[in-house]
Formats: sequence, C-alpha cells, structure tokens
Amino acid sequence: MNFKHKYFFLFPGLFVLIGILIFPIIFVVRLSLSGWNSYNPGLDFIGLENYIRLFTDDPRFWESFFRLSFLSVTTVILQYVIGFALAHMVWKDIKFKRFFRVLFLIPMMTTPVIMTVIWRTFFHESLGPVNDILSNFGFSPKWLTDPVIAKFTVIIVEVWQWTPFMFLLLLAGLLSLPKEPFLAAAIDGASPVRKFIYVTFPLMAPISIGAIIIRLIEASKIMDTVYVLTSGGPGTSTETSSFYIFIKGLREFQMGYAASMSFTYLIIMIISLTIIAKVLTKLLLKE
Repeated sequence: MNFKHKYFFLFPGLFVLIGILIFPIIFVVRLSLSGWNSYNPGLDFIGLENYIRLFTDDPRFWESFFRLSFLSVTTVILQYVIGFALAHMVWKDIKFKRFFRVLFLIPMMTTPVIMTVIWRTFFHESLGPVNDILSNFGFSPKWLTDPVIAKFTVIIVEVWQWTPFMFLLLLAGLLSLPKEPFLAAAIDGASPVRKFIYVTFPLMAPISIGAIIIRLIEASKIMDTVYVLTSGGPGTSTETSSFYIFIKGLREFQMGYAASMSFTYLIIMIISLTIIAKVLTKLLLKE
C-alpha cells in the first residue's frame, strides 16, 4: 500500500489549528505592540510601551492576578476534595447509586450565567432566602457587598457549578482501577481507611493530576460568575484578571494594552501550570 501522500491528510487539521490557535496568538502579540484605542484604532507600532506600563504602572492588574490565583486554587481544592468524596461514595455498592450519579451531575448541566443569576437572588441581602433563613439565628451576612465575604460567595458558586465535572473524571478513574490490589488488601486485613490511603489514592494519582490541571486551566478563566454575581465588586475585591482585561479592552477600548495583558497572563499561566504539574507529579507519583 502506497503512503506517499499520507501527509496531505494532515492539512485540514493543520489549517484549523492555524486558524483558531496560532493566528489569534500572533495577532494578539502584534496588537500588544500597538497603541490601538478608541481614539486611535490602528496597528501603529509603539514597541514595548504597553508592557512597560503593565509592569511599572498598573498594580491593579497584579492585584487581580493574585486574587484570581486565590480564587482558582481554593475552588479547585474544594472541588477535588468534594468530588473525590462523592465519586468514592457512588463507586461503592450503595442503594440508588445510578440516581446519585445523575443527581450529582445536574449543576454541570445548567447554564452557568443563568445559575449565577439564581445564586445572586439567593444571596440578596434583604430579599434572598439565604439571609431569610439565617436571620432566624441572628445572622445576616453581606454576601455581595462585603469585600471578604464576596470572595467566598464566588467560591461557593464556582464549587457548586464545577464539582460535578471533577466528580465525573474521578468516578471514571475509580471505575477503571484494577481489582487485584483491593483483593490483596482485603486478604491482608486492611481497613477501609488503609485501603484508601495505600491503594485507592495512589492508584488514582495520575487521574487526580490530570483532573486538577484541567480544572485549574478552566478556573484561571473565571469571568462569567464574577461578571454576573458581583461585577468585580464591591470595589475591586472580586475582580479577576479576565474581568480586568475585559474592562480595559471592551469597556475602555484600550485594545493594545488589553492585548499586552492577555499575552502576559497567558505566559504566566503556562509557566505556573507547568510548575504545578511537575510538583504534583513528584508528590503523588512517588515510586
């Protein structure tokens, strides 16, 4: 069989890759080197002025970045712990486990923006049902107007929305585990806790690393929840990098500067996630 022209079959996928990934990145880099704004829409070259401004004269970007880091790491840790617990529970022989599998996936099936609007109604300080219940116990938290509590409100919504995704990945991993190590542990008289610590968790390490990295990538782009729930407020207490870039680019129309922030953010996230993946690999995949 002649495979002389086999590489021609790669061209359709290569063209799609160039069109949706490589070209946009190249254009963003070029745009970041321009002064494109609402008064001067064009790709006039200004060198590294946008990057100099970003690193020397815009602490708000770095504040939003560290705030995003806190939100994304906290949400992913909670999603992993809760998702693993739910997956482990459904993995065992319990009654109605098929019902619970579907039930736990419902939050992920809903539209994030619509559910965030519903959560905003729940957390309304005077009309929401949450404070209506808590007021009977003498509590009335300012869920959306207190700078500290607002962060945890965003975390609650994100954890509720995306824990099912973590649950799904981890459940698939649990269902694919070999039975022999568990039979050997049972013969040795290992307790359920020891089985989990010394058998289940180590076997799940590769899948856990993949699930955590996937969720960190998605969590690092938190935008819709913040936009609908708090609009970055109160003040800038819940403003993330994505939301700040949105403000600069699509509200103030500083397109060149927004592009420089986007490219800088991309590089930082690639480096950060690479380091996190290596650290997790060393911690969880010990020989």
